[in-house]
Amino acid sequence: MTLLRLTPTALSRCRFALSPLAETLGALITLHRPAPEPWLRDWHERHRPGYRAWLAGDPFATGLMHLVSATKFLPDLVAVPPTGGTGTRLRDELAAVAAFSDEETRATVADAVAKAWEPQDTAWLDTTGLGPKVATALAEGWRRFVEPDWPRRRALLERDIMHRAGLLAAYGWKETVRNMTRHSVWVGDDAIRFSDQDYPDRWITDEGLVFVPKTTGVGAWTCERPPLYALVYPARGPAAELTDPAGDALATLLGPGRARVLRELRRPATSTQLAYTLEVSLGTVSTHLAVLREAGVVAGARVGRAVVYRLTDRGGKLMAELD
Repeated sequence: MTLLRLTPTALSRCRFALSPLAETLGALITLHRPAPEPWLRDWHERHRPGYRAWLAGDPFATGLMHLVSATKFLPDLVAVPPTGGTGTRLRDELAAVAAFSDEETRATVADAVAKAWEPQDTAWLDTTGLGPKVATALAEGWRRFVEPDWPRRRALLERDIMHRAGLLAAYGWKETVRNMTRHSVWVGDDAIRFSDQDYPDRWITDEGLVFVPKTTGVGAWTCERPPLYALVYPARGPAAELTDPAGDALATLLGPGRARVLRELRRPATSTQLAYTLEVSLGTVSTHLAVLREAGVVAGARVGRAVVYRLTDRGGKLMAELD
């Protein structure tokens, strides 16, 4: 297994961040593969024709995406650690991608090719200015497939961070990282198991480890640019149930819309985050919340500029009885 080992100082400096680049890479990998996770199927079907048309006219992007979608080792230049916290900007991440020299790019691509499970044609590397060309391809992927949907995605990512921050405050990092990925669990006093595969352990320096949620798929990866390291993991929430099964006692009592809101509030959320998660208007969510607050099953508390809603004890008991 592969461990991420942290010094006490590194542990104290672990933090969360958003990465438009990681979100873009995850989205492109999802579009490149023929069979996405069930909750991504509709999005995949809408955008895959455009994705295939884009690649048909761009051999460089085709070679890049064929590699990153079929390797156990992402090239370093497409997996740079975000440095701007929750305010990370795509243009700053792409500048880091573009800064890779041709020599660095070919070396890290060779590592990825060695770990690929499909044959790779590397003719797309027979050029110069590789770093800027990769950055350009990723920028185009962002523009076509992520940017139009970024407000919804960002709300889901922020909600996941809020959820994890709550776990951190209540239980510490060991509970926060548990089940963050399919394999993540705390090992001993100073390490996180990242993978069941037998790769060398990573030693996280005093810069700490950055945790980066993404909405696309179940895969996870590390971003390594020593002394900076990040762990990209699947956010909770994008696979939320959007329909109500027949015979739903909670929906019969409250109505299907309010039942969905109540179920989502097993994890606290703002009204905006609920609207994006449930794919309904903010006005609809606000109306449901007003009724649920009046009934005493949810409560809201101001946190900074936002109001965060959560289940009350009464709401928890109602869910336990009927859900």
